[in-house]
Amino acid sequence: MNMKEYIDEAESVLLHTYNRYQIVWDKGDGMYLYDIEGKKYLDFVSGIAVFALGYNNKAYNDALKDQIDKVIHTSNYYYNIPAIEAAKKLKKISGMDRIFFTNSGAEAVEGAIKAARKYAFLRDGHTDHEIIAMNHSFHGRTMGALSVTGNPHYREAFEPMIGNIKFADFNDFESVKAAVTDKTCAIIFETVQGEGGIYPATEEFLKQVRALCDERDILLILDEIQCGMGRTGSMYAWQRYGVKPDIMTSAKAIGCGVPVGAFMMTEKVAAQSLTSGDHGTTYGGNPLACTAISKVIDLFEEQNILANVNETGAYLYEKLDELAAKYDVIKAHRGVGFMQGLEFSEPVAAVINKVMEKGLLLINAGVNVIRFIPPLIASKKDVDDMIAILDASLKEM
Repeated sequence: MNMKEYIDEAESVLLHTYNRYQIVWDKGDGMYLYDIEGKKYLDFVSGIAVFALGYNNKAYNDALKDQIDKVIHTSNYYYNIPAIEAAKKLKKISGMDRIFFTNSGAEAVEGAIKAARKYAFLRDGHTDHEIIAMNHSFHGRTMGALSVTGNPHYREAFEPMIGNIKFADFNDFESVKAAVTDKTCAIIFETVQGEGGIYPATEEFLKQVRALCDERDILLILDEIQCGMGRTGSMYAWQRYGVKPDIMTSAKAIGCGVPVGAFMMTEKVAAQSLTSGDHGTTYGGNPLACTAISKVIDLFEEQNILANVNETGAYLYEKLDELAAKYDVIKAHRGVGFMQGLEFSEPVAAVINKVMEKGLLLINAGVNVIRFIPPLIASKKDVDDMIAILDASLKEM
């Protein structure tokens, strides 16, 4: 079948919850994806910050193939070696103490919310605790994750959400402080807001919120699903500031394409929150998913991924700054490492479609922001190639 026939077939069988670009992928290699007609695309999307190691990494592929030949799934009624190894490695790179494996980022957020509420319940026996989340945040599409997502547009058709959620303004400590009551059990936010427009938390804001949480026995939950696993140049973005959360969520690049996530917590929270029977998952932590996590962590170290993100990420920042200075339509440039954004004075959909015609993949973060979240193996040449296509497209437009 040709491209149109595949797309028509997809539209006849899939639930229409995505407005997909009119491309059917065939394969990927390194920084590039190829459609079924053989056209080559430089990828600065990486499956929405997932494919950190690029496509067709042989060592990663071989590790998964070897595990498939052993066992893919056994359930959490039993132990499995890949889960133990993955948890040990994740504990080391995250600085957290206890790990729960999930199937996605949204599920990790669900678990984090449950852990925070159980912690507060065991502390005082009440069930009316409140959670403070941030405006313009995004934590996922399941009901709990959606309840702490600070965009009414995502929530309104599915009300009522879970109760006792308040919203404050990101990077505005006074706004957070004003929302705190004796019922507050947790404060949750992304260390770098992704879907909300690429806004990093300031060091001052992180430290102020951390101090407030310590003072009031409130749990700090940091969502590192998109900004974690090396994307900002540290394994997790909070490590740049040394502001450690009580609970943290991770997914996307943690498995580099295999659907997997995790929520992690300190020993203090683990000892006083979820216990046997409180939470579970059929697939979470199965041998295949955990083999992916374990191999990804190994390859990050072997390939010096963090060093590349810091060096090439700084180069990307420099080049995007130059581009922003060149065009009046670009209002702002922000971000860090391989998580950056250009804010335009008008919607960016036409720009994204234009560069796609020229063989470059970019995505938006909101209506007016183009997001740059390439595989973490991107080189300076890849940055130059991307800038050349984007620059040429803006000139034409």
